[in-house]
Amino acid sequence: MIAKTKKISNYKQLKKELPTTRYVDPEYVYINMDTQRCKTCGLWVQEGDYVKLGQIIGEREGGFFKQPVYSTVSGHVEKTVRKLDSSGKEVEFIKIRNDFKDTYDESITDRPESVIAKMTKEEIVEIVKEKALIGLGGAAFPTYIKLDTKEDIHTVVINAVECEPYLSSDYRLIMDHPEQVFKGLQYLMQASGAKQGVVAVKKTKKELVEILEREVERFKDLNIKIAKLADFYPQGWEIETFKGATGIKVPIGELPMKYGILGFNVSTCQSVFEAVKHNLPVVKRYVTVNGDAVNFPQSIRTRVGAQVKDLIRLSDGYKEGIDKVEVIIGGPMMGTSVETDDVVVTPTTTSVLIFENIDYDEEPCVRCGSCIYSCPVDIQPVSIMNAVKRNDKKAIEALEAKKCIECGLCAYVCTSKIHVTDYVRKGKKLIG
Repeated sequence: MIAKTKKISNYKQLKKELPTTRYVDPEYVYINMDTQRCKTCGLWVQEGDYVKLGQIIGEREGGFFKQPVYSTVSGHVEKTVRKLDSSGKEVEFIKIRNDFKDTYDESITDRPESVIAKMTKEEIVEIVKEKALIGLGGAAFPTYIKLDTKEDIHTVVINAVECEPYLSSDYRLIMDHPEQVFKGLQYLMQASGAKQGVVAVKKTKKELVEILEREVERFKDLNIKIAKLADFYPQGWEIETFKGATGIKVPIGELPMKYGILGFNVSTCQSVFEAVKHNLPVVKRYVTVNGDAVNFPQSIRTRVGAQVKDLIRLSDGYKEGIDKVEVIIGGPMMGTSVETDDVVVTPTTTSVLIFENIDYDEEPCVRCGSCIYSCPVDIQPVSIMNAVKRNDKKAIEALEAKKCIECGLCAYVCTSKIHVTDYVRKGKKLIG
């Protein structure tokens, strides 16, 4: 952990209405060569080469798909280095020195709306594939594969719930660029053939609902509605979102498209707009910097490839008087805890949370049942934990560990402070 000393000041919660800080010009960017879904990559440039913003610099291999790798700045290629990505794993990055000119690759050209309106599903899917768009809520699943379904789709749902505490990156995106989100939804509906679009949001975010309803009026020619959902966790879980937004309950383990639904995170939706309209890959994204150990919590619009430590510096750094801090990449419930701030912002980095680290002693399970009562998928986390300790793979499978969505509720409610979710996660890995 990162040690800090001196006086501790009171934590001030991030105010969502604060304007976004724009940090788009880091001196260096680091582009990850491999990801959680792509384990190998071919590099098409070498040290000293000059590259342009939006230029393809390599290609990742994902087994059943390939994914171009793009530069997010113009500048000169330096050596490859190993750093942590948003999953907390050390991977290889290509380091590019920014020339601060943003010289665009020749492929980055705008498309007129008249041209886009005549595009076929295949043409839009090909653009999404070429620009390497993925689920930006954290799943990183290739968007083109989801969009290329052969199922009959009647509804596209945009998930703007953002149900984990402390997060506000999707919120700020909608507040700053609602028209881009709706245009992205329009393109997704056009490609999928859906007759209805739904933007799902918490009903408690009244100012966001107001912005979205205003956009509905601007896009009267489309059948788009705003679904105002209850404020609970994990409301942003895909199955809960679909149920609240459409009334359709998708069984766990089944694909939503079988039920005529396609779901996309709001940032993914906006990336579709950028790709179809401007032929851009994901170059920038909103990142929440928040927590009780950072001086100035804020939303930052940053370049993909920037460093987390620089975002913390722009947030006035760590608070004094705290012995240890914990850095979490992602949300507090489902994010990844890392022991350093030397982490790179990748397309799926939604937030950086910095908390005072407090060590708790794990106590024996008292069989209170809190983890079972709280589980949204109705499994028995403590029984799975015990099976993991015995290395009993048959029991783990029989207890349906694979249904776990790793929401973290079982660990959160545990009166004995046991990291139950970690045990269930281990159980899922044991049975493959």
